[in-house]
Amino acid sequence: MANVYLVSLGCDKNRVDGEVMIGTLRNAGYKVSNEPDQADAIIINTCGFIRDAVQESIDMVLELAAYKKEGNCRALVIVGCMAERYRKEIEETIPEADLIIGVGEYEKISGALGELLNFGLLVKGFSDPYLLRLAAREDDAIPHVAYVKISEGCDNCCTYCTIPAIRGAYRSRKPESILEECKMLVDAGAKELVLVAQDTALYKGLPELLREISTKTDAKWIRLMYAYPEHITQELITAMAEIPQVCKYIDMPIQHSETSVLQRMGRHGNREALLDLIRDLREKIPDIAIRTTLMVGFPGETAQDFKNMYDFAQEVKFDRMGVFPYSQEEGTPAATMPNQVKDGMKQSRMKRLMELQQKIHFAKQESYVGQTMSVIIDAKDDHSDDYVGRTQYDAHEVDAVVYVNAAAAKKLSPGQIVNVRITQAENYDLRGEYEPPQ
Repeated sequence: MANVYLVSLGCDKNRVDGEVMIGTLRNAGYKVSNEPDQADAIIINTCGFIRDAVQESIDMVLELAAYKKEGNCRALVIVGCMAERYRKEIEETIPEADLIIGVGEYEKISGALGELLNFGLLVKGFSDPYLLRLAAREDDAIPHVAYVKISEGCDNCCTYCTIPAIRGAYRSRKPESILEECKMLVDAGAKELVLVAQDTALYKGLPELLREISTKTDAKWIRLMYAYPEHITQELITAMAEIPQVCKYIDMPIQHSETSVLQRMGRHGNREALLDLIRDLREKIPDIAIRTTLMVGFPGETAQDFKNMYDFAQEVKFDRMGVFPYSQEEGTPAATMPNQVKDGMKQSRMKRLMELQQKIHFAKQESYVGQTMSVIIDAKDDHSDDYVGRTQYDAHEVDAVVYVNAAAAKKLSPGQIVNVRITQAENYDLRGEYEPPQ
């Protein structure tokens, strides 16, 4: 029996792809190893979105390539976005790579790897690879959180983004397939389902899908990530407001506030529409937490553009916000635009925005002190007797956590949703006391 080891880098969508590949390989008779030195084949599921992610992927490939000399590894496999984007360069510069598989070829992995290893495949019939994911989650450290990819590719064609070139045009999954996968994941122990895609709001029928998941599975929380503001409809807002299982949280990457910059980015929104949407979300879902990302240093961004975006962030007071510098990616229209902003200026602007957001975030966290909130337990804290959990306003591995003193409970389990009285805001995170059911 051949052993495989797989590591996934990058976003949650890549994580789902990795689980699908593991499920496909197990279905073909492979055994999955948690240790690279014991694996006959090592698979690196790479990210190729921006230069830093590509460098991280290359570093991981070179690190794991050492096991071809020091361990049992007979095949080093590079898959994912970097493999799709830089196949020729990988062939020329990384001779350790025995197999390169792009994002549209995952169904080939078991057969191609079998040929490399002379491994006799025991493939069982299946029609939907997403339904093989369960086998990949057996050793998951967070089995109560499951990511569900509802579509592939993207039609937004933002001028700074490589995703359409890597992942192709937008293709939505059938709702029946998504619902079956959600049922399977919940039956296996998932409490929180996180819907992901390049743009989840682009999925037609998303409000109906949310209602179907909420009524036909026992999911406790349903979280929506990567919903571009241009495609958020009134029907979606209504569904989020009405469905109890849907977290009052939305990840809505706006990238910039200024209409002229958004136009150069290829985004279809404008400052006024963004303000209207944020106002509408907060009016119809009063307790909603809005997460966004902002990009600084896009070509042609002036000092006034940045000041306006700074003032916008100060006015709107996003509940959660990430900031990143524009990355000049080869092959994108923005890469050849005039007036590229210097790296030092990008870093300075990013620092200023993050300092502003820290003050906003800390004030919002302070407002929770004294409240009793529902918290999902993620794990036992490694450094104390506390547990680590999250409110519905925080996504796993993205946002803040709550440290829960559970002296009043014999034991809490991952995935358990409990009441916690918030006693302290520690800058980024919260602390609280477990409150037993009455």
